[in-house]
Amino acid sequence: MVAPVNERPGLDVDAAAPGADAGRGQRRTSVPRRVVRHLVRQPITVVSGCFLLGMLALAIYVWLASPLDPNAQDLTHRLVGPSGDHILGTDHLGRDIFARMVHATRVAVLALAQGVGVAAILGIVPGVIAGFRGGIPDSALSRAADVLVVFPGIILALAIVGILGPSLTNAMIAVGIINAPRLFRVVRSAAVSLRDASFVDAARTMGAGSSAIIRRHIMANVAGVTVVQVALVAAHVLLAESSLSYLGLGAQAPQATWGSMIREAQPSIGTQPWAIVFPGLAIMLTAMALNFTADGIAKALRVSVGTEVAR
Repeated sequence: MVAPVNERPGLDVDAAAPGADAGRGQRRTSVPRRVVRHLVRQPITVVSGCFLLGMLALAIYVWLASPLDPNAQDLTHRLVGPSGDHILGTDHLGRDIFARMVHATRVAVLALAQGVGVAAILGIVPGVIAGFRGGIPDSALSRAADVLVVFPGIILALAIVGILGPSLTNAMIAVGIINAPRLFRVVRSAAVSLRDASFVDAARTMGAGSSAIIRRHIMANVAGVTVVQVALVAAHVLLAESSLSYLGLGAQAPQATWGSMIREAQPSIGTQPWAIVFPGLAIMLTAMALNFTADGIAKALRVSVGTEVAR
């Protein structure tokens, strides 16, 4: 007589099934996936991220297609309010404010890329090296960062722009140098906390060199806090670029920027406020979106890492 399947020696289906289900239920989700999952549960972060992505898409479209002429003048329609012909009105030279706002978005994205890029190059890599190496490299790089922190930011930016000359790129070099110590200190602190971690000791035991450990382990583990700080630095870069453009030390005329549009519209703010309101709103909303995005990422990282530790 043939035994039933579940009674055959070595095959316990009833016992194996619960274990298999339990194994499937205990599958771990990677930290990046948990971060994304917590991000999409934060409406304000999602809205901020979509706003920033829309800015980026608009900047790329304007760069590739150039659909509007921001410098076309119509002196017979100076300081005209919003209408069907001019959605956001015109400025003191009869230039369409909407066209200038669109092109100023491209300049803002370019400024963020340049300023944040300079800050990242001068802050992240030296911060990792200083925190991991310690000793003389740490002391030298930390003192250099302290020297930059001592100087008032706007004064140092004015000095650098004065030496290099007024232009968007030179202004962003100055702004990037000013914000580099912020990234340096945060990344260095994270690297110091990881320097004596067990996985670093294990990598050393297996013969990995310092450069390999930094590349494969330290950089990967400081990536989360670095992303948050980069988003915060981007907000500072945007405000600094707008300030320098307002002072005439950023992008030069006739190139449209939000800061220069505010300066040009200032004499007529009492009678034609729309010319200054729209670029001001663009600066405010973009800075808020960057800050909300940074806060959302920081919150998602705290929750996700806490979940990983609990497991």
